[in-house]
Amino acid sequence: VQLQASGGGLVQAGGSLRLSCTASGRTFSGYVMGWFRQAPRKEREFVASIRWNSGNTYYADSVKGRFTISRDSAKNTVYLQMNSLKPEDTAVYYCATGRVGIVVTSTDKTKYEYWGQGTLVTVSS
Repeated sequence: VQLQASGGGLVQAGGSLRLSCTASGRTFSGYVMGWFRQAPRKEREFVASIRWNSGNTYYADSVKGRFTISRDSAKNTVYLQMNSLKPEDTAVYYCATGRVGIVVTSTDKTKYEYWGQGTLVTVSS
């Protein structure tokens, strides 16, 4: 399984970006997909997740109301729409597939199995 994340870049505070994560080697059907981020000198942290089949979602409090996770089954792609970006959102963003059986509220990175290479988001003040 390979995950390819894209869409990062430099944006001013208050701006928007949309990240994409496309899988090859397997469909996401039946799995939970997650987005995590890692800022310099910080631990990788959970951002959002989606259960592929039901579309149920879950968000970290820090992004709730600003970020939206979604998926396109035909493209085998999961998205992270990020609005009202803040400088503290600056990080490398990673997509990941959850291990079999996890719930959409799983925020523990060890419960995610396959990871994309990351895409850098920089928000300037």
